Amino acid sequence: MLKIIVLIPLILSVLWFGYLKANNYSVADGKQGFKYILVISSVIAVFFTFMYFVTH
Repeated sequence: MLKIIVLIPLILSVLWFGYLKANNYSVADGKQGFKYILVISSVIAVFFTFMYFVTH
């Protein structure tokens, strides 16, 4: 379970970084995208954690 929570933001960040580099953007230009990735990943992690405690 912990692997999923850690891998989701890591994979999304790598994909976002690849997109930025492929389209000649700097990391500073894509800073907002990294913030969105962290927020969405946090929401997913909280949901999985909540469901884990509800079902056990």
